[in-house]
Amino acid sequence: VFLFILLGIYLFLFQPSPIDSTLTPVICSLHPEQSVIILPKPATSNMYLEDAIKDRRSAKVFSKESLSLSEISQIFFAGQGIIDPSNDLRAAPSAGDLYPIELYMIPNNVAGAQCGIYHYDPVEHKLVLVKEGQFGSEMEKAAFGQSYVNDASAIIIFSAVSSRTSAKYGEQGAERFIYIEAGHISENILLQATAMDLGATPIESFSQDFVDMLMGLDGKQEKSVYMAIVGKKEK
Repeated sequence: VFLFILLGIYLFLFQPSPIDSTLTPVICSLHPEQSVIILPKPATSNMYLEDAIKDRRSAKVFSKESLSLSEISQIFFAGQGIIDPSNDLRAAPSAGDLYPIELYMIPNNVAGAQCGIYHYDPVEHKLVLVKEGQFGSEMEKAAFGQSYVNDASAIIIFSAVSSRTSAKYGEQGAERFIYIEAGHISENILLQATAMDLGATPIESFSQDFVDMLMGLDGKQEKSVYMAIVGKKEK
């Protein structure tokens, strides 16, 4: 009985926090219907994992063709989609199943998503607008002038809510595990993009303070930690 009591206390204390942005949803003034975008149901491709690993390259030249919401759906599902609804398990591993990483999208050229910065909600597999405006050129500046950041169809920002992990593993553990988890998510996104014949590149070099300012993150409770860009490859 004592062991069951201890188990109950453990599950209560260390259950995953709800995955939720610290930013407040807003309404898109020009396209209200794009304020909340329910993404199409993700599908599976016919590409073998070995082919995706072999073919993956960092893409820095993109066509002007827009990405579809179906393609965006696949990308975000690969990164943080729920693969086991009964246990709320995600596509990428997380220390303690605590999921401190949040995903956001800045759509430079995504059909059906034109309003600003979107937050990905994995529970309902949807995008929620959290800030209006065009931010591609500003994100290029934040990435120290890497022009392909603004050329890509979508910029994906990884943020971290470290308190979710530090509650169990402490501050040092959280700092380590968060960056490891961001790497897991990034590789899923890169391989998914490759399987769909899209171009994708991780962006490690950027000003965290500048990105946090652009997005409206406080840099403490939630901060940007990584980025990736995705688009149609130039043929």
